[in-house]
Amino acid sequence: MAEDNTSFSEFLDLDHDLDRDTRTCNGVRQEKQLSASQRRGYSLCRRKSFAGFVASKRNSGQEEGDYSSWCCCAQTFREHSAIHKHVARTHDPEIQRLAQDAYQCLLNQLEEEAETQQLNECEAEPVDISAWIPDTRHISEEQLQKGPGKVLLYYRYCQIEDPHVICAWQRALCEKLHLTGKVRVATEGINGTVGGTNMATDAYIDATRSHPLFKMEKDDFKTSDGGAECFKDLRVGVYKEIVPMGMDPDVVSYQLAGVHLEPEEFHKEVEALVAKADENDDTILLDCRNFYESKIGQFTQCLAPSIRKFSYFPDYVDQNLDLFRDKKVLMYCTGGIRCERGSAYLRSKDVCKEVYQLKGGIHRYLEQFPEGFFRGKLFVFDERYAISSNKDIISECRQDGRTACCPACQTKGQNQSQASGPHHKEECECTEGRPRIPQDA
Repeated sequence: MAEDNTSFSEFLDLDHDLDRDTRTCNGVRQEKQLSASQRRGYSLCRRKSFAGFVASKRNSGQEEGDYSSWCCCAQTFREHSAIHKHVARTHDPEIQRLAQDAYQCLLNQLEEEAETQQLNECEAEPVDISAWIPDTRHISEEQLQKGPGKVLLYYRYCQIEDPHVICAWQRALCEKLHLTGKVRVATEGINGTVGGTNMATDAYIDATRSHPLFKMEKDDFKTSDGGAECFKDLRVGVYKEIVPMGMDPDVVSYQLAGVHLEPEEFHKEVEALVAKADENDDTILLDCRNFYESKIGQFTQCLAPSIRKFSYFPDYVDQNLDLFRDKKVLMYCTGGIRCERGSAYLRSKDVCKEVYQLKGGIHRYLEQFPEGFFRGKLFVFDERYAISSNKDIISECRQDGRTACCPACQTKGQNQSQASGPHHKEECECTEGRPRIPQDA
């Protein structure tokens, strides 16, 4: 199926902002051109998307044994066949969009698994990694598995001669500490997000910092409320890049990255930009994340590219060089890692006057400025979906397409938050059909 992915890319790249009717026609036309395996995969995603959409319309609060009913478009349906017909006739464009997002997730996962399998074919000779595994005899198994927890987010660019050895060590370390999450290792460094108890994650930080390759400080690990339950499993692998931009790290190196600005410095730059408003046309505040991330939270007056994954960022830059010509660019992303390579690529084009990036990303900025210029939710690549520091809910309304704060959804989300505690999935009905995307932070 990997060979089919390329030919299907045009179908997935349909602009999600196109008119719904136009997109439906184009989607149907292009779907007919797919191979048999592609059609099977897309058909499965469409059926699941349809079922999920119908399920989202089921009336809540019904007692067990009661007849099910569904509410949609101000109508109540009491039979499966009735709600199915209504959704098929009225909401086909939405189902198609959800199916496309789901299929993109499937392709991302298949590409990632194929990449990992190819790189792992040349496994390194067994190496004794026991010296890098901490002694945890003073910590009980209960402390490692139960109690308050957190999620760590970190990365380190450095030269790793044998990433397979580091991969084996990280896998053994995480398993011993009962951590879940994902760790990417490459010759250019390491990138990870893991969850576990406070005791386990603290031990993980100490062990990773003690390795002579990384030379990390404790502040290099960003933390948020969570735990092992925030991830479905543990995935540790060797990859070509620690963040998938689709560019050879030897060609576009992190060493060419833009100037790092501390959150305080970045805040002042954005403050100056906002103060000048339309008068300031020589500065661009660039969000280098994916559209589904910026859709629920972004900096005031930012430029948010309509890209589905980070590997599309170089093409976006290439197609908009005149936009960046002689401009001062302020870049940001979730934790900073995408800006390292993204700013390096932008600088390699030699069109910008200056290129800066937010050190530590939005994550670190929100720690110091929870009510600053970033509004809405911070998308995270785990089961929490998003974390927040302010009460804004920003999204595109499904009915009119406007970017707005949704009072009804906001009230509903606050009620859910009080009922389910600090680790609930934060979402509103405007974004409930979100794609589930593999890690790309």
